[in-house]
Amino acid sequence: MTTTPPTAAELAAACWKTSSYSAANNECVEVAAVGAAWVGIRDSKRVHGPALAVPTQAFAAVIGALRAGTL
Repeated sequence: MTTTPPTAAELAAACWKTSSYSAANNECVEVAAVGAAWVGIRDSKRVHGPALAVPTQAFAAVIGALRAGTL
């Protein structure tokens, strides 16, 4: 597993998923798996704007805390 963050080109080529909670108003974030080690996060209204890359384990920890109500 690589510790080097993905490049802008790798993020742009990723398969982005929008939350079903965003509904028709498109006010949500999108996420994409970038390899096995990284998750990309971006604003669904600015798909060509900047994206954040975080390690998969950190992303999973945030989602777990949100589900548990501790964040």
